[in-house]
Amino acid sequence: MVSPPANGKAGGSSLPTMDSDERSAGERPVKIVIADDHGVVRAGLRLLLEAEGGFEVVAEAEDVASARHYVRAHRPAVLILDLNMPGESSLAAIPALRDEVPETQIVVLTMQDDPAFAREALRAGAAGFVLKRSAEDELIEAARLAARGESYINPQLGVRLVVEPPSGPPDGLNEEEVEILRLVALGHTNAEIGERLHLSGRTVETHRIRLQHRLGLETRADLVRYVLDRDLLER
Repeated sequence: MVSPPANGKAGGSSLPTMDSDERSAGERPVKIVIADDHGVVRAGLRLLLEAEGGFEVVAEAEDVASARHYVRAHRPAVLILDLNMPGESSLAAIPALRDEVPETQIVVLTMQDDPAFAREALRAGAAGFVLKRSAEDELIEAARLAARGESYINPQLGVRLVVEPPSGPPDGLNEEEVEILRLVALGHTNAEIGERLHLSGRTVETHRIRLQHRLGLETRADLVRYVLDRDLLER
């Protein structure tokens, strides 16, 4: 017969082990608000974040107005913000969101892979810029970095930001005209543009109509494409 060990145990270590779930049990999860106008996308992002662990999705918003409401109510560590939602411009809302709840970092999630959008979002105060096609690989890291006050940008876009600097005004436009086009493309109203440029809203509207006629732009979508094609968002 084999005698038992002196410590009375049948064998192995006498110290209990702690798995990763037990180690993280005492840590508070990172609170997240998701803003995207597609319910399927929101559901997928929630599953992605909560399956990873360490995140808690406290609210889902379908537009900028509801995103602002939930950010004020929950004061999350991170807002994941779709760049293209109906209604108020997401890009234009970023500075106001950062001013209202500065502890909430913003990670932009978008299909727009134009570096001009990335530059403008980061300039407005976003902490991260992730492409939807890369969300499964990049969103977790971007959200974690944002919660720590650090920034993240899609690597390919980061390279393009460096090698594709903004160009000068095209088509004989002056700086004020470029700024009007840029702000219209970003979704600002005539009144908001006028306040920035010290013009009346009616004057801004007159300038916009004249610019569209001069440049052969029939719709707002044409104007936005013109601004993007000429990298005017980066000015």
